[in-house]
Amino acid sequence: MYEPPHFKETRPDVLHGLIRAHPLGLLISNGPDGPVANAIPFLLDADVPPNGRLRAHVARANPQWRLLADNAASPVLIVFQGSDAYVTPSWYETKRETGKVVPTWNYAIVQVRGTVKVMDDQDWLARQIADLTASQEGARKAPWAVTDAPAPFIQSQIKGIIGLEIDISEIHGKWKVSQNRPVADRAGVAQGLESEDHRSPDMASLVRSYGGLDGN
Repeated sequence: MYEPPHFKETRPDVLHGLIRAHPLGLLISNGPDGPVANAIPFLLDADVPPNGRLRAHVARANPQWRLLADNAASPVLIVFQGSDAYVTPSWYETKRETGKVVPTWNYAIVQVRGTVKVMDDQDWLARQIADLTASQEGARKAPWAVTDAPAPFIQSQIKGIIGLEIDISEIHGKWKVSQNRPVADRAGVAQGLESEDHRSPDMASLVRSYGGLDGN
């Protein structure tokens, strides 16, 4: 990933935070016919050294896991996409001053590399689906739990999936959120993203935070 210094994010808690907030990652690996990619929800165990561990599962019918098992030493790439937004030059003070501006796109993204261990263990898979469900249901007033479904039905579902465990060897983050613009332009972008026409409060918050605009 191309990482200009002013867009590079290295803080583990921030990188892990994006993964937890946007857990649907794109798992990319090499196959005999070229790259293979599938969107999969991941769980992060951040305390596993050196950079954390990812857990996921896929349908047993998905051929990617067999490719991973056959090439266990080959690294995979997983991409987690955070907030993103189009940025119009009309928000820049520089447009009014010189006109020398062009559109761009702001985004926050994390890329992870590691090798995959295929997990075909019923206890591991049962824990995986319970943990994944709890991570998404926990904030609801009446959360659904795996145990709400009949046990024989859950066991039949588990037979149809396979687990993936990835120890993270590398983790890279890029927060392209207008840090390279003059202060007045950053302020204009944040205000524009908060406007009724564009409503992107998450990105506006990142522009303010990374652009030194908090409290202004």
